[in-house]
Amino acid sequence: MEKLIIRGGKPLNGDVFISGMKNSALPVIFGTIAAGDVCTIGNIPDVSDIALAFDILRSMGAKVRFINTDTVIIDTTNVMRKSPPLEYVSKMRASTYILGAMLGRFKEAQVGYPGGCDFGTRPINQHLKGFELLGARVAYGGDGNINVTASEGLKGNFIYFDIASVGSTINVMLAAIFAEGTTVIENAAREPHIVDTASFLNACGADISGAGTSMIRIRGVKKLHGCNYTLAPDMIEAGTYMAAAAATNGNITVRRIIPKHMEAVTVKLREIGLSIDVGDDYITVNSNGAYRGTEIQTNPYPGFPTDMHPQFTAMLCLSNGISKITERVWDGRFKYVDELLKMGADITIDEGSVIINGIKHFKGAAVKASDLRAGASLVIAGLAANGETTVTGIEWIDRGYEALVDKLRMLGADIQRVEY
Repeated sequence: MEKLIIRGGKPLNGDVFISGMKNSALPVIFGTIAAGDVCTIGNIPDVSDIALAFDILRSMGAKVRFINTDTVIIDTTNVMRKSPPLEYVSKMRASTYILGAMLGRFKEAQVGYPGGCDFGTRPINQHLKGFELLGARVAYGGDGNINVTASEGLKGNFIYFDIASVGSTINVMLAAIFAEGTTVIENAAREPHIVDTASFLNACGADISGAGTSMIRIRGVKKLHGCNYTLAPDMIEAGTYMAAAAATNGNITVRRIIPKHMEAVTVKLREIGLSIDVGDDYITVNSNGAYRGTEIQTNPYPGFPTDMHPQFTAMLCLSNGISKITERVWDGRFKYVDELLKMGADITIDEGSVIINGIKHFKGAAVKASDLRAGASLVIAGLAANGETTVTGIEWIDRGYEALVDKLRMLGADIQRVEY
């Protein structure tokens, strides 16, 4: 096993180049199943979730070959109609996308129940509701698989989601591209990775319009083909470095980004008193340490992202005044709080919110990551802390941050990864 050792108190300064968006990469990777051909995907992030996704594809008969560090050729021509190994899919929430891709292409799918970060109940009932409205039947097998079949084919329909779910929107979109007629998804999620996935599918021959709005229209096609596609940059990785700049009194420029995706984060950083410079493909955050508290509510895009909640909590611990972050997406996203308390934070949890009283500084401590973004928050706290911080559970961090240690070192951090 490995852990991070961070000797904090050093301002982070310099440029950091942002990797491809993990939350786009996973549906696009599994979307290649629907293509049934050879696809070349660029800007692939080197994180453990992506490696696991490729293992799943290989187990199903796909061919996967990297041609450079961030570009992969995926051939799903001969993907088999079988359930991937349960020990793989049970580790990843995004494995549910195999259901939509297989159902669309083969009119049947078998996939084990998904896993992923544990911060609350995340049912897939909206996914299954969408499949049923397209004419599929859903059954649960004794082998732990979800079985979805459409022996008479899929039929376009009007689908209204009770909540604007990213996973449901993508999964139904993957199946509906092959449905006869037109499918309309109302109350669709609007996140950038919805747009990225739809753009990839359209490049493969799908007919999808409205991605990025609350209503998506999908006109069914008979078949897809391969394509070349480059993923969008990761807005959450960028936001994490922006929060780290603030917490460490640093000056960081995040490059190779789409600033429009970052607006909810950028607005809050300006609101608390940080200097922000926005360019065509970069944002610079300059902190002198004198920023104030604020109130935040997480919401689906274009609201403040739930995946930035823990990182902002760590940053706001060092603000002047009181802050409140109310979680409106995942009700169980507070496990990181106990770890920040070990580092001297003054935080209370109250009815789905964290109340943060600003402190002068964190103190180094031994802490453990409980999920991906929780791990990022502990790293930010450690970078800002007086003394040495040890972070275990870093396998969670590896799921979503490419070359984190190397990138932080280039910004001036004293951080190392060691075995224990």
